[in-house]
Amino acid sequence: MEKTRTSIFQRPAWVTVFALTAAIAWGWAFPLIKVGFNAFGITTDMTGSKMLFAGIRFAAAGLIILSVARSSERSFKTTATNDWWFILAFALMNTTLHYFFFYIGMSHSEGSRAAILNSLSTFLVVLLACACFKSDKLTSRKIIGCSIGFCGILALNLGGAESGLFTWLGDGMIILNAFCSAFSGLMTRGLSRRVDVFVGTGYSLTIGGMLLVVPGLAFGGTLPQVNLLGIGCLLLLIAISAIGFALYNKLLSCNPVGKVAIYNSLIPIVGAVTSCLCLGEKFHLKYALAGGLAALGIYIINKGKN
Repeated sequence: MEKTRTSIFQRPAWVTVFALTAAIAWGWAFPLIKVGFNAFGITTDMTGSKMLFAGIRFAAAGLIILSVARSSERSFKTTATNDWWFILAFALMNTTLHYFFFYIGMSHSEGSRAAILNSLSTFLVVLLACACFKSDKLTSRKIIGCSIGFCGILALNLGGAESGLFTWLGDGMIILNAFCSAFSGLMTRGLSRRVDVFVGTGYSLTIGGMLLVVPGLAFGGTLPQVNLLGIGCLLLLIAISAIGFALYNKLLSCNPVGKVAIYNSLIPIVGAVTSCLCLGEKFHLKYALAGGLAALGIYIINKGKN
């Protein structure tokens, strides 16, 4: 009897490699965005320019994924005509709204702080998956893990004003971004049933990116000063999006959410450390406490069998 061949994206060793690659890449995005803003001369009040910067990044990443999908002869067909409404909704949630909130929040918050706060999306995915999918059951381990993780996020607001306190334009936008990230993570399963997940990812990034570029230009968005440093950061961010989303969405489409989400515990740690190293931000002790609790919470959630 012939054995069923397991996809490379379901083999434990490769799941680890691919998920770690995506998580580490996304961790580096935090300082790169801040450096890119400074290099292009985009200040905190330039909402249109932030949208344009983000839109160029994601539209370009989406086109790269679609080009690779075409060259590898992947199917571009959807299962039904009305599936395009789902793809559009996914593009809005996964790219347009997700990164509109993210870029606004990043320009009003320290990269290290935003990286840790962004881990909220992991715990939201776990809780929402339990509510939406029969295969993801709410267990005492998940409740304990989420509680510890939320304590880590609350730890960001310990101390006085000099060590950073909650702001709506900074932390508030990152929290909204986390909700969008969580909902789009759940929608990935629906996307994979309607179209090849790589193609769907390419569509969502391209459409979502253009939906950031157009209003960005309408609001007077520009890249005030174009230079090699800015272009270099933008190219790196495009590569991070293309690689990270293609790998992560494929993993989510064929593995339990929890088994993939555990690796996102690296994102706040990588983001906080690289932001402090690259941007010269002061590393507060509470960052280590918050990052450690977030990582511990995600580890407990995924420890043992789901």
